[in-house]
Amino acid sequence: MQENFRALILTYKMAPVEVREQVSLNEEGVKKLLTFAQSYTSASDVLVVSTCNRTEIYYQSEKDHRAEFLNGLKLIKGIPVEEADGYFVDLKGEAAIRHLFEVAIGLDAQIIGDLQVSGQVKSAYQWSADMNMAGPFLHRLMHTIFFTNKRVVQETTFRDGAASLSYATTEMIQELAGGNRRAKILVLGVGEIGQDVVRNLIDQDFDPQQVVVLNRTPDKARKLAEQGGFRYGGLDKLAEEVRQADIVVSSVSGTSPLITADLLGGSLLSHKFFIDLSVPRSVDPALENIPGVVLYNLDEITEKTQEAVNRRRAAIPRVQEIIQEALEEFEDWAREMIVSPTIQKLKNTLEQIRREELARYLKNATPAEAARLDEMSRSFMQKILKYPVLHLKAACRRGDSESISELLHDLFNLERVREKKP
Repeated sequence: MQENFRALILTYKMAPVEVREQVSLNEEGVKKLLTFAQSYTSASDVLVVSTCNRTEIYYQSEKDHRAEFLNGLKLIKGIPVEEADGYFVDLKGEAAIRHLFEVAIGLDAQIIGDLQVSGQVKSAYQWSADMNMAGPFLHRLMHTIFFTNKRVVQETTFRDGAASLSYATTEMIQELAGGNRRAKILVLGVGEIGQDVVRNLIDQDFDPQQVVVLNRTPDKARKLAEQGGFRYGGLDKLAEEVRQADIVVSSVSGTSPLITADLLGGSLLSHKFFIDLSVPRSVDPALENIPGVVLYNLDEITEKTQEAVNRRRAAIPRVQEIIQEALEEFEDWAREMIVSPTIQKLKNTLEQIRREELARYLKNATPAEAARLDEMSRSFMQKILKYPVLHLKAACRRGDSESISELLHDLFNLERVREKKP
């Protein structure tokens, strides 16, 4: 079963951003590709994970459907993807399963241990389930991965701390706010880092009306701020918003500081915190001389992330051990699934014998006697069934299930029973 599980993967490790953009799919695109797979391939258990860093297609099939899936991508994106074809790598069997584990848990991520990747894989699984493209194999595999993820969180330091600038900044904002959901937060600049900070704030418990996003191009600030219901504007509002803010996060590029002492307009009534993520710096270091101003620079935030990265790297060996244990358990299940038809046939055969024999003795029995005989015969059948099933499952783990299965077929004439079934 698992030997026919395949993956077609393209990631940041093997393709530049312009190629990744070419094949990247949003939710609508993923569902279109799932529909395409239903119509034009024999694949089952299809999972499509597509982010800015990767586009990966997992599926169960005896046939390699690489050409079909790439053609589906070409049709959905409306552009030729021949250029991206050579960047896609094929995986099969245990290698494909292990890769999905490593992606979902955050081992195979630009930011090690990235929680965002785990959420994206969960969304991809939900879309497959919604489209009826998740069969027993994928359901079992994904739930095994989710359980493994919980073990990693509980048993290791792999998810401790923030390993990216944006997450570390968000954590610092939470610490500085001290649980005050109405803390006034100002984010300056919506470059890559600024965008990530704003998106992270959407998931926090801050009052949206107390979060303001400013940018040189107000329209860019608007598009981003509206995702969280935040206020927005251009840099013409800078002085007013800086004076009102409790926490200012700046990632605005420039040749000289944008925020100076003059902008604050005098003494402060309470503490004001600045987090400067810009290079060159956009907050004048001289602000620290003003009573009540606390300034954090990029080096301090980077140091915070490096500590988290080091803890996560130290946990990798244990994470890999946990994944290996989960892979072995899943492999046992997959092998048992191969013999499940034999087990079901054996159950059907014994049940047929039980019913035939029971019918002979129930002709003159009272209802109470019939109930007792039925209960006793069911219990007797279960005890007889227990041992061959246990031996068959043990044979699966040894890789010797075929001989035991053939023996059971011969002993109980299971093929005959199967042929009688409608």
